[in-house]
Amino acid sequence: MAGFLIEFRMHGYAKKYAKELIYSVAKGFRVKGVTRKKVVPHISLYGPGRTNDLRKVISSVEKVGSKYTLVPFEIKGFWYFKTKSRVIYLDIEPSKELESLRWELSRELRKASSCQTWDPQREFSFHSTIAFKDIDSKFEKIWSDVEIREKPRIRQNLTRITVIGKGGRIICEYDLMLKKLLSRRESLSKYWGRKTIQKLREFQGLPEEQNTLKKNWFQKFFGWSN
Repeated sequence: MAGFLIEFRMHGYAKKYAKELIYSVAKGFRVKGVTRKKVVPHISLYGPGRTNDLRKVISSVEKVGSKYTLVPFEIKGFWYFKTKSRVIYLDIEPSKELESLRWELSRELRKASSCQTWDPQREFSFHSTIAFKDIDSKFEKIWSDVEIREKPRIRQNLTRITVIGKGGRIICEYDLMLKKLLSRRESLSKYWGRKTIQKLREFQGLPEEQNTLKKNWFQKFFGWSN
């Protein structure tokens, strides 16, 4: 059976803000739960799960994704899970579109894979992890530090649904703007990244950028540079 995870990978200012916060906490309190591997700020949408047919999983993602275009959400502050193993996270305020997309993904993917206990639940805690795993003994100090920080109010649109496989590698992405299933190579391509941005701006009714401005917008949006 193949393991997988479905997520949305943040971009632009939200990505930059989350990474800076994660590294600040990790360095300040000497914890490595999030920074042990490459830091990729994201919102989990399903899983981790396991399947005998990864093609069905990808097909389900494509089927659901094709129904949605603009899927806004807002990063609105901080909170934590009161579980045995504590997790501190960026709190995500979903739009009705994001709630609906996540729920449709859950219903479709459960037909072809195993799931976590939270996946079949209609109520879902959208979040992006700041610190976890090795923070239990330092939780109170870390939370006191995070809680007094200025609360972020960052608005974004979910642009792609990412299918993650073994080792945290991208298998493919479904692009909501382009209505296209992107291979791993296409998902990492700056060319297709620019196409995504251009289409998002079109849907938002924003004017097309000039070449230099377009390059700067692309770098800001995805957090990439040459």
